[in-house]
Amino acid sequence: MEGSQDSSNRSKQNKILRFAASVITTLTLAGSINTASANPIQKATPQELTSVPTQIQQTQPTTVQLSAISPWGIIPFIVAGGVVVFVPLFFGGLVVIGEREVGIVIKKFTISGRGLPAGRLIAMNGEAGLQADTLAPGWHWFYWPWQYSVKKEPVVVVPQGEIALIVAEDGTHTPPERILGKVVECDNFQDARKFLTNGGEKGRQMGFLTAGTYRINTALFKVITAANAGKHGMSPEQLRVYHVAGDKVGIVTTLDGLPIPGGEIAGPVIAAHDNFQNGQRFIDGGGRRGLQEQILLSGSWNLNPWFVQVEQVPMTEIPIGYVGVVISFVGKAHEDVSGAAFTHGNLVNPGHKGVWIEPLYPGKHPVNTRVMKIELVPTTNIVLNWSTRTERHNYDAKLDSLTVRSKDGFAFDLEIAQIIHVGALDAPKVISRVGSMQNLVDHVLEPTIGNYFRNSAQDYTVLDFLSARSERQAEAADYIRVALRAYDVQAIDTLIGDIQPPATLMQTQTDRKIAEEQRKTFEVQQQAQTQRQQLVRETALADIQQDMVKSEQGVKIAELKAQADIQQEAVKSEQGVKIAELKANAKVKETTGEAEAIRLRADAEAQSLRLKSLAEAEAIRATGNAKAEAYRAGVEALGSQGYTAMQLMQIIGDRHVRLIPDVLVGGNNGTSNSLVDGLLSMILWNQTTKPGEVISPLQAKSPVTEPQPVQPNGNSPVVVDFPLDGNALG
Repeated sequence: MEGSQDSSNRSKQNKILRFAASVITTLTLAGSINTASANPIQKATPQELTSVPTQIQQTQPTTVQLSAISPWGIIPFIVAGGVVVFVPLFFGGLVVIGEREVGIVIKKFTISGRGLPAGRLIAMNGEAGLQADTLAPGWHWFYWPWQYSVKKEPVVVVPQGEIALIVAEDGTHTPPERILGKVVECDNFQDARKFLTNGGEKGRQMGFLTAGTYRINTALFKVITAANAGKHGMSPEQLRVYHVAGDKVGIVTTLDGLPIPGGEIAGPVIAAHDNFQNGQRFIDGGGRRGLQEQILLSGSWNLNPWFVQVEQVPMTEIPIGYVGVVISFVGKAHEDVSGAAFTHGNLVNPGHKGVWIEPLYPGKHPVNTRVMKIELVPTTNIVLNWSTRTERHNYDAKLDSLTVRSKDGFAFDLEIAQIIHVGALDAPKVISRVGSMQNLVDHVLEPTIGNYFRNSAQDYTVLDFLSARSERQAEAADYIRVALRAYDVQAIDTLIGDIQPPATLMQTQTDRKIAEEQRKTFEVQQQAQTQRQQLVRETALADIQQDMVKSEQGVKIAELKAQADIQQEAVKSEQGVKIAELKANAKVKETTGEAEAIRLRADAEAQSLRLKSLAEAEAIRATGNAKAEAYRAGVEALGSQGYTAMQLMQIIGDRHVRLIPDVLVGGNNGTSNSLVDGLLSMILWNQTTKPGEVISPLQAKSPVTEPQPVQPNGNSPVVVDFPLDGNALG
């Protein structure tokens, strides 16, 4: 400490002496300059002035350049200038440092002959060699060239977005457990004396320079920038500000610090080191070298590549329909918070080592995947198939259909589908118990469901599974729901898929079923034939009933026509009689004698004819009345339907109407002809029928009218015609 105080005192005295010498030299130079300016200068004539080109500027006066100066007149100026320059430099030790420069001083010798201590490179107490203090911009005196050598170096400029690393050529030795020199107060390596006085260590430095301009003693500090990184075995990218993308996290590995203790895989979180930008605080806080638990989030960071290495990885994404169970391999000591009821695993609070009791919900999370594991657990319904089908989640990729044995000794295959659900708050318990969702399927669901169906199949036959499928499914769902609840898993439903019984058993059942269906088919066909026969019978009766109705209506119409004809003929007869009487009276009156005879004869004849016509009319009326009385008596005796039926049968007999078909088709009971026999009979009957012959069921007979005699007086008798086919009989 005393040596440093003496050196500072001597430095102050030297500065005072240099200032005084600078003042004296300045005055001397001013006097010499004034003396030089006082020398007479021959003025030019006006004619010469006109021949000398002039340049007029707005801010400067007109300067007259003298061209007619003797070469011997310049010698005094040269001598004066040499004296002005040489004397301060040689005798005053003047050194001028520019504003963008720094002066590196090398002392060649000392009068005392004292040298640097062993192992030191930079002189701090006036020893010969590279000096710790640099020269700032300006004039510096008494740095005589025979004793000092001043090297002018440009200032160090670190551009925006870059950093500069420092290597110290002198200082104390770095401890064996460290690889970078500690950070000391030295004005960002611009004060070499403070760096060495405060215990700065030689070699690569923990500290670094950010963007800016620095006056660095390059004799002590080697500065590595992006511009000269290749000369020092580095890439320019290492000397740029580190950027972490927005959707990624930086996993940090430190290269300096204390070793990680046994049983740990990463260093703990250290406070107040500004995301590894202040490496010395990290070291002072007990930071460990190697993988770090703390991560870097998105942004730009000034990181020393000799101290920190960063690996960018994507953020952990939890999809919709899932939760992420955190399994941490680092953190505070393990403290189980699952409670006494949960005895199948341990759950811890976030920040501790173990399975966290709180899961991560859907979204993107900045997780250090090198020290933590995220187990995705679906919170939607999961379908597991014991068959050849595999769902998208592939949890059931190793599950095949179950082969079980029934009570009657048959082995058959079952396809099962199990629907499960894991709640978000139950997911940490499931993972703590079984480790992963795949382990849940392989170690819990597969043996539980498989053994249940193998055991239950022995209580039933194959046909029971086929016929009572819904009952077996309901029993399985109840059992599995209770069994899985013990593992914090909800069984939503259990479904029995395809049942594949033995082929021989199924062939027997198939044959039996086919025979039964054939029997039912035959019964249906027989019933259809019976109904068809009944339909034919009813159709024939309906047709006959229609003819019967027509016959009844025809009888009534014939009766009405007969009555109308009788009345009409009677009226005609009366009118004819009256007309004949009038004519006879007229002839009698025309003649006198002969008229009387003729009248008498005519009267006799007329009377005879009248009597005869009356008699014939009376006979005809009596015959008609007798027939009507006979029909009326028949109706009263047999009834209208019976008498009509008798008349119908008489008509059928007269007109040769067929009531029995030529071909009759019966049922297949062996007592009558079959359908094939009927068809053959129809074909033979059609072939035996004469071509063009048409057989009408009813053939009407033409009415017959007998010729009537002509009366002698020329009058026609009244004739009533009755049809002989019986249709008009009442």
